[in-house]
Amino acid sequence: AFSGNKNADSVVYYKLQHSIKARFLRFVPLDWNPNGRIGMRIEVYGCTYRSEVVGFDGKSCLIYTFHQKPVSSLKDVISLKFKSMQSDGIVLHRKGQNGDYITLELLKGKLSLLINLGDTKIHPSNVQFTLGSLLDDQHWHSVLIELFNNQINFTVDKHTHHFHAKGEFSYFDLDYELSFGGTPVPGKPGTWSYKNFHGCFENIYYNGVNIIDLARRH
Repeated sequence: AFSGNKNADSVVYYKLQHSIKARFLRFVPLDWNPNGRIGMRIEVYGCTYRSEVVGFDGKSCLIYTFHQKPVSSLKDVISLKFKSMQSDGIVLHRKGQNGDYITLELLKGKLSLLINLGDTKIHPSNVQFTLGSLLDDQHWHSVLIELFNNQINFTVDKHTHHFHAKGEFSYFDLDYELSFGGTPVPGKPGTWSYKNFHGCFENIYYNGVNIIDLARRH
């Protein structure tokens, strides 16, 4: 509840402690100044928000190729927003030299994250998470994947799954390509349905790199 002014000319200013993202704002008057006339004027000031959007038709993918292939990955942070027109499709895929891979796929309106650390006989770590539901509602949904050593944080919208994997991610030797919206070769090992994504991605970031902006400029 916000208290307004008590005369005809003064302005009452409020600054929210935390920023919010919304499509609509609704203001409901709770009470009027008994000494004045009924009236209300509101001005809303927003924050700077950068938006880079790319669309996928279900037959394409966006590939990010590293300038230099890393020996191993001890820290990875991937974030994006998506809006899907179908209930199934690959969101991202990354494969390593020794059978290691990460696959994030939309399956029946839910997001499934599969992480495999190569030869499970030597380094047994094959984990799978599923978060969200009805994510094919053509509304924007946010995804955040954080890998720190053997700690995995998987967040869909505001729901987070924390997982402590067996072994170390120092064994997670990744390839030099990271694909979004599908895989470069149909039926590539490490994916499930092999169906490419149909919808839109917004603000794809990999370790601070704006992938969509990079693709647009180069």
